[in-house]
Amino acid sequence: MTLDATLNAPPKAAPANALLIAPILPTLLRLALPNTVAMFGSALVAVAETSYIGRLGLEPLAAIALVFPFTMLTQMTSAGAMGGGVSSAISRALGAGNTARAAILALHAAVIGACGGLFFTVMMLGFGRHLFTLLGGHGAVLEQACAYARVLFSGAISIWLVNTLASVVRGTGDMRVPSATLIVVSILQVVIGGTLGLGLFGLPRLGMGGVASGQLAAYMLGAAFLIWYLGSGRSRLTLNVSGFAFQRDMFVDILKVGAISCLSPLQTVLTILIFTKIVASFGVVALAGYGLGSRLEFLLIPIAFAIGVASVPMVGMAIGAGLVARARRVAWIAGAVSALIVGAIGLAVAIEPSLWVSLFTSDPGVTAAARSYFHLAGPAFGFFGLGVCLYFSSQGAAKVGGPVLASTGRLLMVAVGGWWLASIGAQAWTLYALVGAAMMVFGLSTAATVRFARWGA
Repeated sequence: MTLDATLNAPPKAAPANALLIAPILPTLLRLALPNTVAMFGSALVAVAETSYIGRLGLEPLAAIALVFPFTMLTQMTSAGAMGGGVSSAISRALGAGNTARAAILALHAAVIGACGGLFFTVMMLGFGRHLFTLLGGHGAVLEQACAYARVLFSGAISIWLVNTLASVVRGTGDMRVPSATLIVVSILQVVIGGTLGLGLFGLPRLGMGGVASGQLAAYMLGAAFLIWYLGSGRSRLTLNVSGFAFQRDMFVDILKVGAISCLSPLQTVLTILIFTKIVASFGVVALAGYGLGSRLEFLLIPIAFAIGVASVPMVGMAIGAGLVARARRVAWIAGAVSALIVGAIGLAVAIEPSLWVSLFTSDPGVTAAARSYFHLAGPAFGFFGLGVCLYFSSQGAAKVGGPVLASTGRLLMVAVGGWWLASIGAQAWTLYALVGAAMMVFGLSTAATVRFARWGA
């Protein structure tokens, strides 16, 4: 073939996007597995961190309980909410075959991540003490909480950048690199935090500040790696800051999903705080029983999260390519898988609560309260798994308003219903039944919004 013929030959067809043509269920499970491992790794970090904080004493252990809702809110808004908006925008661009737009979106996402981290830094360093006081912190416990928060939230940008850039990579359909990064970050957090907090290997014992330093250092290293990875050309997208200019429509594309999605984790945290306050008025035994139940819920969230996050690029790319019917099939299959797995665990503990309760207590009163909780709320866990997963799938379709409203309905149901039950002196089991009913309403209403929402152009 002559040189002219070679130059004038038609371009080769772009390789087919596997996320647009591969069988849905096997692809979804393949993408979800790395996320599941990473999320359970993060859950184990929380257990390990609580364990060595306990060695510092009772006051640090109480202090971490005051900070936990805000660290959880930081992670949920950056990874699940805004992160979903990032993955959605990038996957829709790639599905439409516009790789250049996806790369520009990635840079705008990094800017949003930095601003999100800065917001949490200003909020917690400026108002953290007041927030901890509102939650009941005082004396030495308050000081320990402030010591931890000052160190951790001074570097909130690194937490946001890790979760934002991980979401960029997930938006391309790559779940392995973000998951591996988060696993390494988790390991580093435990090792560095435990070493500095407890003063191991001859190092000074820095207490709560040292524990927070471990998390801060781990996320700074994770952010540095992801910046390098995306700039090295190894990812499907390459960050190229030369010639970068802010574009309003890029921010809008991300924020129209991410900003609204941020309401959901905020509502989740408020639901937990409000309901915990209500249950506490029923006595220590009722609170302890609910605590055991909610602890299992937290461990089940990673399952729904892993499946839901895996569905985001599959739905987003299908929407970008105009394959709306496939996008809906992905969402329903993902929701069904999540509901089946989470629901099976819920039914197991509803039938035999001791499978979980006996791991933590043998106190007869607490055991009876926890049994009551699981008997009444356990059968509804599947609806919770369905709702959480469909929330993420809706992010992929850029139609997240309905699921957020469903989460609002759950919050109102728990807050108003719980207040009313407490005001009439109802028994504790009625609160547990309310939790189950609220999960059912959340799952079914989320499914309804997905069913009737108009996806696509």
